[in-house]
Amino acid sequence: MLILGIDTSGKTASAALFDSDNEIFIAENTVYTQKTHSQVIMPIVKNILAQTGRTMQDINLIAAADGPGSYTGLRIGVAAVKAMSFALDVKCCGVSTLKALAYNNIAFKGVICSVMKARAELVYACVYKSDGYALENLCDEKIFSRDELAEFIALNGAETLLCGDGAADFFTDYRSPMFIIAPPCARLQNACGVCLAALSEEFITADELEVSYLQKVKAEKDLEEGKNGV
Repeated sequence: MLILGIDTSGKTASAALFDSDNEIFIAENTVYTQKTHSQVIMPIVKNILAQTGRTMQDINLIAAADGPGSYTGLRIGVAAVKAMSFALDVKCCGVSTLKALAYNNIAFKGVICSVMKARAELVYACVYKSDGYALENLCDEKIFSRDELAEFIALNGAETLLCGDGAADFFTDYRSPMFIIAPPCARLQNACGVCLAALSEEFITADELEVSYLQKVKAEKDLEEGKNGV
């Protein structure tokens, strides 16, 4: 099965082609970009297809990082995947950004914590146990305060690999011999993790794919505050 993975959840725009039958990444392109993802993600997809001699019709499954992450970035990536899935009449799936980050580091046998910046002292995070091939959730994906996350990891009592765009600050501010930080090549989002995580997800149709923010968008907050007279 040829899987196209896309991640537009953060500063990186990334696409990858994964041959799951032979367990080979045929192509991967990740750009840390200041441009909007709508400008770069489809050219990246077209480029990796052209470089590998594949066409859109060769794709069997399309996977997107569906959140948490940048509101705009997530909408762009999910919309692109929905459009391609519908046009090609192939299945798609959404993959948690946190889970995809952990799958970028799946060879690490032990505890992996994916941590992404949310706002102020809050982070999106999830803690997993890796056997080198698959992940087991040790908690739910949610918004933690950084102190709460540090306490949870400490109570777990195991050496923990940190990844995600919040990992470097967390590692520096909560220095502990229990913490290992993922190398730069595997620390931030890329579509390879999306492809690997997709194999453990339910394949769905384009109209079923949605974004998962883990927190309310600003418009929803403003609406609630207006109703409450705040």
